[in-house]
Amino acid sequence: MFYTVLVSKRFQQKFHQFTNKIQNQIRNALNELQEDPYTSRPKCDVKELKDRHPKKHRLRIGDYRVIYFVEKNNVKSIDLIKRELGMGD
Repeated sequence: MFYTVLVSKRFQQKFHQFTNKIQNQIRNALNELQEDPYTSRPKCDVKELKDRHPKKHRLRIGDYRVIYFVEKNNVKSIDLIKRELGMGD
């Protein structure tokens, strides 16, 4: 099955703040979700987030995370987060 990747306005606003290099990395990772948004594999580190409704997933791209959920054959990217190191990291 082929999935269509959609992005929210919030995602777009954050995306355009990054350098071209980071934008290209994010684009490439999102393209990987078109084939399978559920399975982690090289260049596509996917993890299901627990206790979320609807079921959400996290796509890791270096220090960045894309939060998304799947609805029918659409992957809806709702947020783009830069991972911050916490006190214990």
